[in-house]
Amino acid sequence: MQAPREGTAACSPLGQGAGAWKEKELPRAAFPLAYLHCLLAPVKEANEQAKLQVEGGFLIPYIIMLVVEGMPLLYLELAVGQRMRQGSIGAWNTISPYLRGVGIASVVVSFFLSMYYNVINAWAFWYLFHSFQDPLPWSSCPLNSNLTSYDEECEKASSTQYFWYRKTLNISPSIEENGGIQWEQALCLILAWLVVYLCILRGTESTGKVVYVTASLPYCVLIIYLVRGLTLHGAINGLAYMFTPKIEQLANPQTWINAATQIFFSLGLGFGSLIAFASYNEPSNNCQKHAIIVSLINSSTSIFASIVTFSIYGFKATFNYENCINKVILLLTNTFDLEDGFLTPGNLEETKDYLASAYPTEYSKIFPDIKNCSLESELDTAVQGTGLSFIVYTEAIKNMEVSQLWSVLYFVMLLMLGIGSMLGNTAAILTPLTDSNTISSRLPKEAISGLVCLISCAIGLVFTMEAGNYWFDIFNDYAATLSLLLIVLVETIAICYVYGLKRFENDLQVMTGCKPNWYWKIIWAFVSPLLIIGLFIFYLTDYILKGTLQYQAWDATQGQLVTRDYPNYALAVIGLLVASSTMCIPLVALGTFIMNRWKKGKTVSV
Repeated sequence: MQAPREGTAACSPLGQGAGAWKEKELPRAAFPLAYLHCLLAPVKEANEQAKLQVEGGFLIPYIIMLVVEGMPLLYLELAVGQRMRQGSIGAWNTISPYLRGVGIASVVVSFFLSMYYNVINAWAFWYLFHSFQDPLPWSSCPLNSNLTSYDEECEKASSTQYFWYRKTLNISPSIEENGGIQWEQALCLILAWLVVYLCILRGTESTGKVVYVTASLPYCVLIIYLVRGLTLHGAINGLAYMFTPKIEQLANPQTWINAATQIFFSLGLGFGSLIAFASYNEPSNNCQKHAIIVSLINSSTSIFASIVTFSIYGFKATFNYENCINKVILLLTNTFDLEDGFLTPGNLEETKDYLASAYPTEYSKIFPDIKNCSLESELDTAVQGTGLSFIVYTEAIKNMEVSQLWSVLYFVMLLMLGIGSMLGNTAAILTPLTDSNTISSRLPKEAISGLVCLISCAIGLVFTMEAGNYWFDIFNDYAATLSLLLIVLVETIAICYVYGLKRFENDLQVMTGCKPNWYWKIIWAFVSPLLIIGLFIFYLTDYILKGTLQYQAWDATQGQLVTRDYPNYALAVIGLLVASSTMCIPLVALGTFIMNRWKKGKTVSV
């Protein structure tokens, strides 16, 4: 163990051991990389809300919200972790025993996340293994059982949708038909958890080494994809769609709410992983500089990744649009015996109008088969829907030259991001557990880590059932959103008004040698709490106005998603997910109050 720096003792009036050094320090260079995984990895990627949508007027509110919300709250959590030298539970308990529930709520949310998020890594492993096949298994529809034509479900959907919903998920028609566990997906999930366990086996010593690879490799792949994406036919259409100004959106409150929410979740505030990672820092570490740098890296990476993404979307949309046009031209040419080459995209609409008026009977017969081809519509479709990484990207990849290579690169990148994110998430769970003398004195760290991984993996098998994707969506949509808003709201109020902003300011001066300026203090004390309360009210109002909660179910007969109402037991699970984390805060505070009153009464009676 290293000895504390001179002056560290003055930094720990909060309780015994609060200023003590961790048994193992995270290497100085490894901390930014390790924490960066909380930003790079797609924590909310499964429902595509974590993907930065920098189109039109969204970029302006995004930057403003980054400055007034993202950076200050990130700075706050890093400072708390570095100051208290403990995980989320111990840190908030040190500030006030009444706030211990805040740390417990963070651990509960992180545990929920660990149960379902590693399923994304399991899917990435599944696709990676299939990426070595030639041709790619999602590049075309399979034949039916009679070998006479293509599978009907695949023809009505698309080859990439079919591979996702049928071959990967083998999804049931509704959440009420659970089906059995898909053993292929179960094995991939076990593999994903085994990899995570091996990465965290030696604590920060092994984690620090792993993040050098898992944080840097995705950047290399993104750069390769950027070069390839910009050279694809139609990439310019995607970039134009991304950057075309839509100034009228700035007057829409929803745009600002979306920007604030995007910043909030992309930075991973409230999960406890920031506090856990920061607790391994040297007390003199400049956490303000880290907060600013990492926030800027996060946003720059998001914009950079969006350029790559939209260039590929542009290629996919252009390919589909031109394919649609060619099918219409072929249909009209064959039906009306037109000369080859007469119809072109330029004169297609004019010719369609002429044929409809000159040959109404013949035209009416083929009218249902004439698709309305629109590049804008293709671009709109490209950035929506579930399974973004496993449907849209694979559809673009299958049309590239040397598609196997691009597929392998893409899913290796997804795995690096996913595994890195799991390291941060498990740290948020394990750090409070290993900080607890009750648990760490009875079990070695390796056993605690193994137990957390084993329990999470066992529960995660639910998501490998035929209805598993529906349960995945429930956890993804409801396990964290409201909970994190409440957690961070209580955190800001606790620091500013319970612990005391002046006291916190002095702690930062002792640690780093400088006090936070007026900007940080105003944001912490007033702007952030009001902003979070506004978001909290918006989400509650939105849920109430929606009425019965609904989900998207896969209809194999139509080859598309349909909207269904959640059954009552699913609604009960949603309520339990939200309550199990949020209620930790008031219940622990109430329990602490009762215990203190009981102890006080017992002392007086004696």
